[in-house]
Amino acid sequence: MTDTPAGTAGGTFDAPVLVLVDLETPTTSAAEAVSQVAPSGAGLALVAGAAALTRADVVSLVLGPVGADASAALAGAGATRVLAADLGDAGTQAGAVADALVSAVRAVEPAVALVPSDHHGKEVAARAAVLLGSACTADASDLRVQDGALTASKTVLSGSWATTLRVGGTGTTPVVAVRTSEVEVPGPGAPLAVEALDVVLSPESLAVRVVSREPAPTTSGPDLVGARTVVVAGRGVDGDIDLVRSLADPLGAAVGATRVACDEGWVERSAQVGQTGVSIAPRLYIGLGVSGAVHHTSGIQGAGTIVAVCDDAEAPILQMADFGVVGDVRTVVPQLVEELGRLRG
Repeated sequence: MTDTPAGTAGGTFDAPVLVLVDLETPTTSAAEAVSQVAPSGAGLALVAGAAALTRADVVSLVLGPVGADASAALAGAGATRVLAADLGDAGTQAGAVADALVSAVRAVEPAVALVPSDHHGKEVAARAAVLLGSACTADASDLRVQDGALTASKTVLSGSWATTLRVGGTGTTPVVAVRTSEVEVPGPGAPLAVEALDVVLSPESLAVRVVSREPAPTTSGPDLVGARTVVVAGRGVDGDIDLVRSLADPLGAAVGATRVACDEGWVERSAQVGQTGVSIAPRLYIGLGVSGAVHHTSGIQGAGTIVAVCDDAEAPILQMADFGVVGDVRTVVPQLVEELGRLRG
């Protein structure tokens, strides 16, 4: 397990590192959005990890207009340059984003390009690597520079094997999709000048048109993928999501769920964690009534500390947990919430 945002470098590159950064735009008017848009927690984590990999520039690539506050947040995380590519509606398409990433790579000539390891980021990474004639890997963590090339750790076969890959070192720019967790950054720095990046969309990207778009239902609270703390509802909560939130809310945690909890309709499908859901790498994972089936635990391999509350002493999750409680969640969780309140006064 690792709780580093994008890894700890054993050495450093002399060339820049490029980072594709997600921005969170508030639901407001277009005029207000530019000044209020902010980098996601996962985006800042990716920038912070990139800063440990190079002695040269850390270049953040963002899609759309960037205000002074967003630029300052990126600078605080370690960015030294900000490129902005305005793709309009095409910014939701992986092909167009890959075109932007390729344009940035050709402009910056980085040692490596890093993107978030979500479903969208993996598609972008694969497409960009093909266009660049380079290498690509996904779900990477613990990035290091060794002998001028990047090495990345990742788990495979549903988490049953830990592997280390050497990526790049062939004169091309590898594209790596990185699992991140939200990190503490020093705070905003001095706003950076935003450099416009001209992107020529490929014929394949131009052949796709967005017909309609609407946000998918999501759970309330912090973003699941980038959260530092995640509380997960399993079969054992028996549909009592209020119990799960009673612990998540005072911890400032995101709420996730196993496949069974989503299948039963207790939680939105967007909260599903695991092989057929999202992969997460929080500093603290708390599983409530989670048995630990491999299709779920394959999605939490990057977690720093794992805490499990389960009434089955033989549950697989207790074998991988750093701290386990054998008991009924309806008894344990209220006691835990009460103790948290007492400690916080």
